[in-house]
This record gives sequence, C-alpha cells and structure tokens, in this order.
Amino acid sequence: MAITTDERYQLFIGGETVRASEDEYTTTRNPATGEPLAQVAEATADDIDDAVAAARSAFPAWRKRDPVERGRIVRELGAAIREHAATLADTESRDQGKPLSQARDDIDQAARFFEYYAGAADKLEGESVPLTRDKLDLTVREPYGVSGQIIPWNFPLNLTARGIAPALVAGNTVVIKPAPTTPLTALELADLCEEAGIPDGVVNIVTGGAAPGAALSAHEDIDQLTFTGSVPTGEAVMKSAAETITPVTLELGGKNPAIVMPDANLDEAVEWITDGIFTNCGQTCSATDRAIVHESVYEEFIERATEVAESLRVGVGTDDPDMGPLNHAEHFVTVLDYIEVGKAEDATLETGGKELTGEQYDDGYFVEPTIFSDVTTDMRIAQEEIFGPVLTVMPFSEREEAIDIANDVEFGLTGGVFTENVKQALSMVRDIEAANVYVNEWRFGGSVETPFGGMKKSGIGREKGMEAVDSYLETKNICINLDEERS
Repeated sequence: MAITTDERYQLFIGGETVRASEDEYTTTRNPATGEPLAQVAEATADDIDDAVAAARSAFPAWRKRDPVERGRIVRELGAAIREHAATLADTESRDQGKPLSQARDDIDQAARFFEYYAGAADKLEGESVPLTRDKLDLTVREPYGVSGQIIPWNFPLNLTARGIAPALVAGNTVVIKPAPTTPLTALELADLCEEAGIPDGVVNIVTGGAAPGAALSAHEDIDQLTFTGSVPTGEAVMKSAAETITPVTLELGGKNPAIVMPDANLDEAVEWITDGIFTNCGQTCSATDRAIVHESVYEEFIERATEVAESLRVGVGTDDPDMGPLNHAEHFVTVLDYIEVGKAEDATLETGGKELTGEQYDDGYFVEPTIFSDVTTDMRIAQEEIFGPVLTVMPFSEREEAIDIANDVEFGLTGGVFTENVKQALSMVRDIEAANVYVNEWRFGGSVETPFGGMKKSGIGREKGMEAVDSYLETKNICINLDEERS
C-alpha cells in the first residue's frame, strides 16, 4: 500500500482504479525536500460526471442496507486504518510536511471518526409528534443521496474521515476531491475501502486541481456538499451550490483570540498558545492566531513565548521535529508576504520573520516561528488569516476591551480564555463570538465527539459530534389519519 514514484496513481470510481479522461498527471512532492512522491491523475469534469454517476448508482442499495450492517462496515474501515496506521502516517508526513508524531495523531483520529459514527448508525431515530387523537404523526430521517466532499491540504486523511464517516452511516454515498498537493492518503484510503467491504461506488475519490473541484460543487446530481477551506473558495462553492439548490456545510477560516487575564497561570497559557500557533506550522483554521494579553503580564508573556518559539526544532516531517515546512510554494510566498506586511505596519518583530536557509532547508518551504507584538486591531496581520507560524500579541487593560478586540474580526471559529476565576471565565466565554471556546486550554477543533464549526464568516453547519450527522440527513414528516368515522 506504500506510495512510490514508480507508478502512476489513478482515480477511484465505482470500486475500480481508472485513468483520468485526458490521461494527465501531476507530481506531488515532499514540501520539506522537494522530493517527488507520486504521479497522480489529473481529473476533469468528465471524470466528476463518472464519479457522481457511480455514487448515484450505488446509493439505492447502500441506503437500504440495515443500519447495523452499515455501521459494521464503517467500523471495519476504521479498523483497517488502524492496521495500516504506520504507513498512512509516513505518507501523510511526507506528502503534507507535518512532523511524524502529529501525522500519527491525525491518523489515530481518522480511525476514531469511523469508530464513533459506526456506533450511531442504528440510532438515527425520528420522533412522534402529538396532534389530535385521530392522527398519528411521526418523522423519519433519510439520507440526501450523493455527498460531494472537497478536502483541504492541512489535515488530509483526518478531514476526509471527518466528512465521509457520518455521511456513510446516514446512508449516503460520497465523491471525495482531495487537495491537489496532498492526495496520497486518500488514494491509500481507496484500498482500505475495498479491504473493509465498502460496496463499489459508495466511496469515490477523484484527484486533481481546481477544475474537478468546481465541477463537483456545481454538479446537478450532487445532493449535499461539504467543503473545508478558505472563505473566498467557500463563497465560490456556495454560489455554485445555489444554482442547484444544494445544501452545504462550510468550515472556513479563523482568526482566533486567546485572552490571557492577569490571574492566568502564565506557564500554562504560554504552553497552550504557542502549541496552538506552531503545531502543523500554523496551518490550522483553529490556530491561536491572536494572543490578547493583559498589560500586567504582557511583557512577561512575550518573553516566555519568544523563548518557546526560539527553542523549536524545525525540519523534515519524517524526522519528527517540533515544526515542519509549509505545504507548498504558493502558500510559502503568502506567509512571507504577510510577515513583510506586519513589519510595514510597524508591529514589533520579537522573533523569527524569515525564511529558514541552510543545506537542510534549501529545497523546502521553511519559515521561522514568528511572533509580532504591539499589534493593533486595524493591522492586516490582526484581521486576516495568515495560516502560518505567526503569532500576533495584543495588549489590553480592561476585560471589556479584551472582548471587543476578540470580536473585532469577520471570523468566529474558535476562541479561548486563560484565567483562574471560574465566574469570570464563564462570563467571558458567553461574550466571545466564536462557535468553539476553550478555558485554560486549546484543543484546535475539539474532539471527535464535540460539534465543530463557525459563526460569522467561519462557516455554516457543524462537523464532528452527533450534530454532524444532521448535515447528511433530511427529515420527512408522515401523518396518518386514524379517524374511523371517515374510513
């Protein structure tokens, strides 16, 4: 199952590996070394047509399967992921760039998604609605049909599993479009689907760039769409879906505030916040982009956070450093440009701020862990998602000011408060405009069991937890007349 450069990797449609219609390929490379990893098929709109047709053909039989049986098959897929976890983690580390230990955690959670939702397959219950005595009214929950899922490059297999596991247990079939720079673990998942007994056509994987993604989001035979990525692309997906009145789940960007109160345990706050921005090289929508720190501990926080940043070991993902490279060249340039913007805006560069150079870095997309202080809310680095290892630190004097700063962005994904005062914590989390708020910790997107999504421009709908299943089910109301006098 290991990915090699000795062969070309095809599309997975209808349970078979098939060539793309134009038989063109893209080389995926290790972002730390520039090493070519694989030749991957470049799909077209015609290939999307074929994948959607295969999913639609497989849908009637899959939805009719007993829920217990669907759950067992989905659980088998989780077991297959665990059995091949070492290979999957190695592939993910080389393809995405992240440290090997972080890739292992991602694969473990990917398996957990299938385990968690497998247990829900026979518990997707409807309700009875009390009307008059001569009527029996009830609801049933039914799958939409074919779910199109567009996956980002920051957590490739993890986010693939997050979407397809609830879709499958709800009775849907899926067409997956991985990111063009990180398709390899999705291709390995195709093998595991066969191993687990997923019927042909229930899971289809179509690789390529923007063209197949656009074709998928606009396809008239897609019944539900799931997209994770940037706000501009999310807007484009939503516009396409509007043309066909297709329901969408969007998990978009973040510019996430972590408020440090004067009574906070500073050791813990620094540890959680630096981990929250430098893990996965900051390429996380729920990263701790903004540390909003009380003026009484502001200088000490900066000093300690800078020490952590400068101690981090940066290197090739498979060597399991503290931080790996950015994922691809275009994004590398974007992050460096944002750092230059921060300097031009007169934020104070406390550490980092440069491309890493030297023999071990020359062929990769490495950026130093970076911290800016003296950041104000009108600066672009305080408002726009950088999606890299760049922490902005902002001072405040009063609690209300901290809340105002936290909410003064167009995003509303995650947020956090560090304080030893329970009443203060509960009051503040109520006022933070984010859908996921943490106290004295930072859990990125939370756990498999907890709902995750965004307010404001951070998205629509929820992933994870039982709420995610709602994205893949429609409610049908059934009313039965029991009036014997009219029978």
